[in-house]
Amino acid sequence: MTLNQTYRGLRVLDLSENIAGPLACMVLADLGADVVKIERPATGDATRSLPPRWGPESTVFLTVNRNKRSVALDISTPQGRDAALRVAAGVDVVVSSFRPGVAERLGLGFEDFRLVSPKVVYCAVSAFGERPHGHDRPGYDALIQAFTGIMEMTGDPDGSPSRAAPSIVDISTGLWAVTAIQAALARRPHVSEAQRLEATLVDSAFFLMCHQVIGFLGTGEFPGRLGSAAPSTAPYAAFRTADGHIMIAAATDRLFEKLCLALDLPKVLTDPRFRTVADRVRARDALTAALEARLTSRPSEYWLKVIAAAGVPVGPVNDLAAALDHPVTQERELLRDAERPDGASRIPGLKLLRLPIDPYGSCDMQEPPALGEHTLEVLTEAGLTTDEIRALLPATPLQAEV
Repeated sequence: MTLNQTYRGLRVLDLSENIAGPLACMVLADLGADVVKIERPATGDATRSLPPRWGPESTVFLTVNRNKRSVALDISTPQGRDAALRVAAGVDVVVSSFRPGVAERLGLGFEDFRLVSPKVVYCAVSAFGERPHGHDRPGYDALIQAFTGIMEMTGDPDGSPSRAAPSIVDISTGLWAVTAIQAALARRPHVSEAQRLEATLVDSAFFLMCHQVIGFLGTGEFPGRLGSAAPSTAPYAAFRTADGHIMIAAATDRLFEKLCLALDLPKVLTDPRFRTVADRVRARDALTAALEARLTSRPSEYWLKVIAAAGVPVGPVNDLAAALDHPVTQERELLRDAERPDGASRIPGLKLLRLPIDPYGSCDMQEPPALGEHTLEVLTEAGLTTDEIRALLPATPLQAEV
């Protein structure tokens, strides 16, 4: 069995938007599940409107919605809600990202889905969870980074708090949601009832900082902003050269000795301020100044060769273009051409990142759907009549097809 056959036959209803929930559903889709995504008829998933764009579609939406079928349905109406529940009849997994309480008010909560699918795995993705203090708090990736302390420890020591550029909280929450769903599916043969799961951005953010959290609880000390440096060792940071920066990770005493010899800095090696790792952490600023006084005499490429030859971990500080163009990246074959069953792409040239667990590219890479592209197909499969489907659709060319 190949990776993309793992969940062949599994039916998933995606009621989520933005990044975390859609990412979880996309992973299941890549692994072979039939994922139906229900979106608002006029605007669709909130990320569809975000720049930048690749042709007609937002790149954020494209990133986490491949291999899905899109149904445009107004679930705020009784008719739309009933249609969604009919689509969900016998479904295996439901993923939602409504703010706590909204799904229940719409009639699309856990209890509603278990009536149409008694052993459903229902995963609610939210920012702060459903308990009293977090229930009404809005949350996006950046707000969670600010709330949990990630921003306060990110950035330069004399600068302002900084957001980590990648959507680390959204993406990690999506991966935790997948893990929870897979665990629930593994339990399914042994339980006779539906399972309700929760994946929250705030939990994911704190777990991203697991060793900082335990370090703070054990010492009472907060690491603070260190730029590219690490709180537990030095030199372990990006250092200036004559034409840019390089990242040096000389985390141990032995590696520090090798680095000093490679840089021809015997006085730095024997300086009592830098004798041990703990000493070097305490004298981080002085150590940085001593190393950069030497490193700024030559360009990055020179030092990358010299330091690597000495057996010290070192690497370039690339921009995204350089990183994608690097031979290591190329040999990993991370990017693949998106496909369509009919071969007629609506987004010419679209490339997408394969899953990190799929190094040989066995998973399908179907182009993310246009808004409502599969509405007729899915509603017909759910048993709705032509008249029922026509009543659900706005007066658009789509209705004329019914």
